[in-house]
Amino acid sequence: MTLAFVFPGQGAQTIGMGKALADAYAAAKAVFDEVDEALGESLSSLIWDGDIETLTLTQNAQPALMATSMAAMRALEADGVDVTRAAFVAGHSLGEYSALAAAGALSVADTARLLRTRGQAMQSAVPVGEGAMAAILGLDLDAVRAVAEEAAQGEVCQAANDNDPTQVVVSGSKAAVERAAEIAKEKGAKRAVMLPVSAPFHCALMQPAADVMAEALAGVEIKAPAVPLVANVRAEAVTDPDLIRQLLVEQVTGSVRWRESVQYMVAQGVTEAWEIGAGKALSGMIRKIDRAVACSAIGTPEDVQKALQAGD
Repeated sequence: MTLAFVFPGQGAQTIGMGKALADAYAAAKAVFDEVDEALGESLSSLIWDGDIETLTLTQNAQPALMATSMAAMRALEADGVDVTRAAFVAGHSLGEYSALAAAGALSVADTARLLRTRGQAMQSAVPVGEGAMAAILGLDLDAVRAVAEEAAQGEVCQAANDNDPTQVVVSGSKAAVERAAEIAKEKGAKRAVMLPVSAPFHCALMQPAADVMAEALAGVEIKAPAVPLVANVRAEAVTDPDLIRQLLVEQVTGSVRWRESVQYMVAQGVTEAWEIGAGKALSGMIRKIDRAVACSAIGTPEDVQKALQAGD
């Protein structure tokens, strides 16, 4: 089987995530210690013993999810599975940073600081209440793009996440996104759900955050990843550090082309995907994109052992 490691994005966070890994593996605990030190605060205490509202704040959720993914990765490595077992790494939005850390392109400390900056910049790019996102269920990407264009009426409204054949997320100005939700239902969408997010991610309104990330990324060393990254905005493999840096900036305002990214990996021979970190959201999307891909979620010591046994 040809394997891909995939890394979850925002929304997967839960209180207690990664704790069992940190208790079972010294290398996993070391990840949380490194993230705490990089940020100058005990993010691990928030992750394991805090409240979900505080953890869900973008500036906390982004480094926290990366820490959990990297703890799972270090647990796998401790048991003899390193990133080169995979043909590709890919991540959904912030998960792209986790993928790059897993592949050795970014240090864990730099990744934590970048994601804290990214979270703060994305949150502050648009005043609270002025932006929104909505998941459109039951229309394909082209149909949703047409809906977004009709709904914009001079405001920003874009297809932000092409998650799977049944779900595309629109992002932009609150009134425009609300219009898009209504128009989508008129055009035959099964549902249009306003999302409980604090900012309109992956649309042109995020340009101030993209500018912040361009500056932050310019000051960080990016190495060639040990395995190719399938980039969100290109839906194809990249390895050049300068291109990766550029695409991470583009990603802030660009669409997350997850459906196409999975299709690209399948076309390259991927038959199995391990979701490294919190939750199982990507596994669900991948199954809708291509049922032939075998998916495993790896977020606990038990998950690590199951994956090892399956791989023997």
